[in-house]
Amino acid sequence: MVDPHRYLEALSPLAMRFGLHRMERALDALGHPERVAPILHVAGTNGKGSTCAMAAAALVAAGHRTGLYTSPHLERFNERIAVDGEPVSDEALAEAVAEVRASCPWQDGGEPEDRLSYFEFATLAALVHFARARVQVTVLEVGLGGRLDATNAVTPAVTAVAAIGLDHTQWLGETVEAVAREKAGIFKAGVPAVVHGVQPPGVLEVLRSEAHRAGAPFQVAPAAWEGRLALAGSHQRGNAGLAAAALRALRDTGVTVGEQEISRGIATARWPGRLELVGGVLLDGAHNPDGARALAAALAELYPGVPVELVFGALGDKDHRGMLAALAGSVRRLHLVAPATPRARSVEDLSGAAAALGLLSDLHASVEEAIDCARKQADDGALVAVAGSLYLVGEARARLRPT
Repeated sequence: MVDPHRYLEALSPLAMRFGLHRMERALDALGHPERVAPILHVAGTNGKGSTCAMAAAALVAAGHRTGLYTSPHLERFNERIAVDGEPVSDEALAEAVAEVRASCPWQDGGEPEDRLSYFEFATLAALVHFARARVQVTVLEVGLGGRLDATNAVTPAVTAVAAIGLDHTQWLGETVEAVAREKAGIFKAGVPAVVHGVQPPGVLEVLRSEAHRAGAPFQVAPAAWEGRLALAGSHQRGNAGLAAAALRALRDTGVTVGEQEISRGIATARWPGRLELVGGVLLDGAHNPDGARALAAALAELYPGVPVELVFGALGDKDHRGMLAALAGSVRRLHLVAPATPRARSVEDLSGAAAALGLLSDLHASVEEAIDCARKQADDGALVAVAGSLYLVGEARARLRPT
């Protein structure tokens, strides 16, 4: 059997191809695995992964066999596809990949425009695996945007939209209102739409209008969850409020999940790489200005008065200046490194932006080198942190975790 990781990598993970026709054709050929279980479909700029993790943990606590599909992964592709918190095995992934290829013969032998993208194929493999695993409910995270995202080929039981901000503006639009319209593209007629209670000015009005246009019952989640919270940072209270409201909407569709299970899921959820301490280093995937502002607030909340030595890297399509400006008042020194991906922004670009903000920085060839330097500078009790890109956080996490 072909190595599924090699096959997926050959599909060009960095290529973006929007549109639903390839997904719809493939789902039909596969016998519609997405219809096996009700789906909670979650979009948003920041916090959608955390919302998904909390919702899935609550559904597991309620006794449901639960599929969770998220992206990107930190260390291994398998993380993207989990059942009851367990990532898909290589063997099961190989079986799912083989099933997609067998059911869609045009994938390997058809015209280029007919072939599935990396993310489309990954989404199909997840849905096939969930059907094979006989999940009872699925939590599905949007990859990018919403309207034309591969995940939007499903018909969910409930949709949810996390906090909206400016990210991927070259594809989604230059204003938060434009981004909100793209995210609201997951709303469906008759399907409850639940949205995060704290949004930039004008966004709630856009989301409400789009829900009305789609014929989707609309609900704004409570601004903050008041119970116990497993994930660090006060910004997670809004995500928890969204998860709880979405789960209650799901309950109204017939998926049994009580308030105790909702509380337990929110109090026990794990979401690696988000304000996570590994080997004494704080890892956070803050990869846009809103995420960077949330990280700055969390540093002040969790480590008041503690100097921060920050290992920072970003992708070329991200607002690195906006991120650095948001973090400028929270860090003592930057240790700049390019994430190990062709999409990375150069350390020279990052250094220029840091200098313009008056930030001290040094440049490194690898994440190991950057972390080692940061640790030496932190011998006075400072905190070492890594942020700016989930790719970079994944690299750091793989090297910091005990073997």
